Amino acid sequence: MLFPATIAFLVLIFSAPVGFAQASSAQNPLAQFSASIRELTRRASPAVVEISISGYAIPEEGNRTVEQVSRQLSNGSGVLVDSSGYIMTNAHVIQYATAVKVLVGAATDGTRAGAIESPPPRNFDAHVVGMDKESDLALLRIDAAGLPALEFGDSDALSQGDVVLAIGSPMLLRNSLSMGVVSAPARAIGTDDPVLYIQTDASINPGESGGALIDINGRLIGLNTSILSKSGGSEGIGFAIPGNLVRAVYEQLRDKGSVSSGSLGVLVQNITPTLAKGLSLHTQHGVVVADLDPDGSGSSSGLQRDDVILSLDDAAMQSARQFNEAVYRRQTGAKVRLLVQRGEETFSTTAKVDRHVPPLDPLTIVDPVEQSLVSRLGIFCIEIDKQVVEAMPQLRTQYGLVVVAQSAEGRAKALDLRPGDVIHELNRLPIASLDLFRTRIDEFKPGDAVALRVERDGHFRYTAFAIE
Repeated sequence: MLFPATIAFLVLIFSAPVGFAQASSAQNPLAQFSASIRELTRRASPAVVEISISGYAIPEEGNRTVEQVSRQLSNGSGVLVDSSGYIMTNAHVIQYATAVKVLVGAATDGTRAGAIESPPPRNFDAHVVGMDKESDLALLRIDAAGLPALEFGDSDALSQGDVVLAIGSPMLLRNSLSMGVVSAPARAIGTDDPVLYIQTDASINPGESGGALIDINGRLIGLNTSILSKSGGSEGIGFAIPGNLVRAVYEQLRDKGSVSSGSLGVLVQNITPTLAKGLSLHTQHGVVVADLDPDGSGSSSGLQRDDVILSLDDAAMQSARQFNEAVYRRQTGAKVRLLVQRGEETFSTTAKVDRHVPPLDPLTIVDPVEQSLVSRLGIFCIEIDKQVVEAMPQLRTQYGLVVVAQSAEGRAKALDLRPGDVIHELNRLPIASLDLFRTRIDEFKPGDAVALRVERDGHFRYTAFAIE
C-alpha cells in the first residue's frame, strides 16, 4: 500500500523531466548558471597569460640539503592587472629566470558553439619589474597597451562556501578553467610563512602557479600558488595568495620596484588555557607578547612582555598568525592602533610600523644568475657586501665569496664546496672579487693544484683539488 506522501513524491520525480523539457532555458536555473559561468570565462580568460621561462632552477626532488641549480625551461601562469601590460605572477615561477616570454590571448581550441572568441595569441618578451620572495609574488611588464585586465576584488570579504573559478595553464593546457568553492578563507600552511592563504577545491595543477582565482563577479580575489598532494596533481587542496595582498604588493613593485612590508619588532604567541593559567592572564584566547625587540616600535609604543593584544585597528586578534599577517601587510611608516590588556587594565596605544627585513636568498640578489657562475668549478658565488654581512652576521672575515648553489652540470660536489661556504683565499691569495676568482681559476692548467681557504660554520678549513 502506498501512502499519499509517497504517491506525491513519485508523481514529482516522474513528472520532473517533462517539466524541464517544456521549460525554456531562461527558466532553467542550471542553464542560467551555465550561462553565467560562460560569461565570466569570456571576460576573465583573456587576462590570464601563459609564461615561459628559460633560466636556472633548483630541482623539486632529490637531496635538498645540497642545492644544485640547473638550466631549465619551465612554464607558469600570470594575470594582467593593468591594461598597460603589468602582470602579476608567483616569484617562484620567475625567480631564477634569464629570459621570460608571455603568451597573451585565450585559447579557443576549436569552433564549437560557446568557444571563447579572442584575438590571435601574441608573444611578448617580458622584463621583471620586481619580486617579493616572502609573499611569493612578482611583477612583470610587457610592451603593449589596451590589454584585457582583471579588477581586484576584496579577498577579506570571502567566506567558506563562496563559489570561485581558477584559470591558468596546467601542463601547458592554456587557459584551462576549473570551478570550486572557498574551503577556508584564511589558511596557515607554514610555521614561518606570514601569509594566510585562500584554500579552495577548484582544480589547481603544476603550471597554474600565478594563475587567477576569481569570484562570481569576475574579480581577481587570489593568485593560485600551491597545492597539497601525494600524487603531484590536484587532490582538491589548493591555495591562493589573497587578492588584497596581491594588490598591495603590485602597487609597491609598480611604484618602487620593491616591497616594504611591516614589522613591530614583537613576537606573539597563541594563548592556550594552560598558558593563560601559568601566566595568570585574564583571558584564555587571543595573542600574548612573548618577546620584543628593544629597538623595535613595539617597545617604543609601551608594549611589554606578557601583554595581551586584543585588537589591531579595531580588528579582534584571535591568533598569532592573524596578527603577523595584519602587520606584514602594512607599509613602513604606517601607524596601527593596538588595544592591550595588562593584568586587569585595558589601554590603547599607537605603534609605527618598522620595515620588515626578510631573510637573504642569495640567488635572488644576483641579476642575472649567470653572472654568479664560476663555470670551471660548477658553483654560483656572490661577493660579500653590506647586505650579505647583515644576513650573515656570524662571518669571521667580512670579505670573500659566498657559495650559494651548485650547478647540476659542474663538479662542485666532488670538490666539497657547499652552499653557505665562504671562500677567502685561493693558494694564499686573498679573494674579494668574483671576477678575480674566475680569472685565476681559468688561468690554471689541467693538473694544477688549488687550495681554497674556506669558512664553514664559523671554522676555517682548506679544500684542495687538482684542476681537471
